[in-house]
Amino acid sequence: MRGQRTNSVHVRYLLTGEQDTRWGLTINTVGCQHVAPGDPYPPQNHPSQYLFSTERGRVLGEYQLLYLVGGKGQFASAGWRETEIREGQMFLLFLGEWHSYRPDPQTGWDEYWIGFEGEYMDKRTAHGFFSRQKPVFNVGLHEEIASLYRKAIQIAIDQRTGFQQMLGGIVDLLLGYAYSYDKQSKMEEKWAVQQINKARIIISGDSTHKLSPEDIADLLNVSYSWFRRVFKKHTGFSPTQYILEVKVQHSKELLTNTDLSSREIAYRLGFENPDYFCTLFKKRTGVTPIRFRKFTQDSVHLF
Repeated sequence: MRGQRTNSVHVRYLLTGEQDTRWGLTINTVGCQHVAPGDPYPPQNHPSQYLFSTERGRVLGEYQLLYLVGGKGQFASAGWRETEIREGQMFLLFLGEWHSYRPDPQTGWDEYWIGFEGEYMDKRTAHGFFSRQKPVFNVGLHEEIASLYRKAIQIAIDQRTGFQQMLGGIVDLLLGYAYSYDKQSKMEEKWAVQQINKARIIISGDSTHKLSPEDIADLLNVSYSWFRRVFKKHTGFSPTQYILEVKVQHSKELLTNTDLSSREIAYRLGFENPDYFCTLFKKRTGVTPIRFRKFTQDSVHLF
């Protein structure tokens, strides 16, 4: 789905009757649109009922659930400070609450939305399943979610008998995806952080300095590709870079507090080539190991 471009489709002013209202959910609008970088927002073809100024924001008489499948932008509401939103996230606009959102002019975005109201949603909000203080959901890019929006658009266009009830079922499923995937992402993120913290402890405690990144992934019982990607996301370093940084820091301690030669320190830290160690050290610190030792040990002797 990455990089998928949506065609602009707007369906609004869907008819509802008393029987539809008793169903518990009625759908008012559904659609999708592609906003190219630099395009005005909302686009000129946006339904007049839903036009708004991104500077002033707006208040709707319905809920809306939006899903970004490309690009990024900004979102804010009365209960949520302005923050960046990006592809793979859904955000919920609450009935009667001020909000504003817009795509990044540099990227634009691709969005799906569906607007609805009813006692079922009011009860879910009252019971805390959905909160005005947590309207953004990290769900990831999923074809099954985008396909539900497309299915809803087609049902709204056809408007066959019972279309409101069919759309209500789709909204239920979309809300379920938002709630479930967001919960899963939090659990997975917490677990990932624990794994990265374990990796840091293993690296710091590796007295032999012989463990490779692949060895550490094996100790954590995860794939190396996952380990490398997640480690860099959380630390800013690849596992190999991080291990080298730890070795350089350790070498500084040895240069300051021992009389070991640069060659001996290189071998102790697991470097097979002492010249490579010296080159790496100078690249990281700006000085050779010998000059670093002279500076730090002379400083120590002053006290």
